[in-house]
Parts: sequence; C-alpha cells; structure tokens
Amino acid sequence: MTKTALITGVSSGIGLAQAEIFLENGWRVYGIDQASKPDLSGDFHFLQLDLTGDLSPVFSWCQTVDALCNTAGILDDYRPHLDIEEEELARIFAVNFFAVTRLTRPYLQQMVDRQAGIIINMCSIASSLAGGGGSAYTASKHALAGFTKQLALDYAKDKVQVFGIAPGAVQTGMTQKDFEPGGLADWVADQTPIGRWTQPIEIAELTFMLATGKLASMQGQIITIDGGWSLK
Repeated sequence: MTKTALITGVSSGIGLAQAEIFLENGWRVYGIDQASKPDLSGDFHFLQLDLTGDLSPVFSWCQTVDALCNTAGILDDYRPHLDIEEEELARIFAVNFFAVTRLTRPYLQQMVDRQAGIIINMCSIASSLAGGGGSAYTASKHALAGFTKQLALDYAKDKVQVFGIAPGAVQTGMTQKDFEPGGLADWVADQTPIGRWTQPIEIAELTFMLATGKLASMQGQIITIDGGWSLK
C-alpha cells in the first residue's frame, strides 16, 4: 500500500526538500503552507493554510497519515527578551510549538488506535543550546524538544515512533538574510567545523530514513545535524 506523509512548511526550504524525497520514493504527500503551492510532481496534495488558525480543514482533507512531519517554523532575528514584544513572542510560540501540539493530537490518536505511526518534529540546535536564536525562538524550540521526548515516552508502548531533528545553520529562504551583503553567512560557515552550511536535502534524507520505520528500536531521539557546531 502507498504510504502517506503530511508535511508542514512544504513550500520552501526543508519542507520542500522533504516532500521531494518522499515523492521520489513513491509516497503520497500532503503539504501545508501559508505560502503558495510549490511546483511538485507525483501524488502531491496541497492546502494553503495558516497553522495558527483553525486546523479543522486539515483533518477532513488529510484523514490519515503514516508519517507526520511538523517542519514549519519561524525565526525571531536573534532578539533578546527586552527587544521582543509579547505579541511577537506569542506568534513565534503559536507557529513553532502550539501548531505542532494541535496538529499532532488527532493523528496521534489514529496512530495509537492502529498501533503504528511516525512523528518527526523539526527541532533545532536551539532546542538544547543558547545562541541558535533569540529569546523567543530558543524558548519555543526547547519546548518542542520537551514535547517530543515526552510524546515518545508516553506512546512508545503504542508503537508510535517519535523523533526530533535538530539542524544547525541550514541554507533556506528563512535564512536568506544571512547571505545578503553584510550578513552572517560567511562567519557561520567559518565557525562551523565542516566549513559550510547544511543543505535542506541533507535534512530531508535524514527525515526519510526515520520515516521508513526500519530503525524500530530508536525512540525519542533529538538527532543533531549541524556540521559539528554543537561540538564546540
């Protein structure tokens, strides 16, 4: 039977690369993004939606999934707490954390009922370190890592595998400003032990490996893929 993946943030960056690799391997892909539909071929279905709003259309549109990839996220421009307004703090948590918990609940229940399923949350090196973002981003990604681990512990007995992926610096549209004149791109590459930024396809390859279900004894790991940044 054809397997189904649901991917958020599918229109660009990591989410787009994930969709491409799942489609290339014969999966059916449902993708959600606030931006416009990406140009993808294969068994691809798209819903343009703000994940901080009403999610009920999602559950009638995509009724069941084998792999749920909570990939969508937003940055906070590395602002410290005194420089970020409460409304912006709430918006970053709404996207990076609460959209994940809200979207996960119905699909998690289905996975428990059928005793099978995989959930992959896009964490960050900011899920365990300071400096990978500002106050809001780091806090939201710490919360997401905690949610991921607790979910994995609570539902391991129900044969639901849960993982987090923790990228470092990834070259995507979300980090495009770093590559503009005067940006941080060269400095980040120089400070990264492998000497370059991670590419979205590398995150997608890891995602697909986890989604195959072949790594059956792995549970709850937050897998770092950061070019060695966190070794320092």
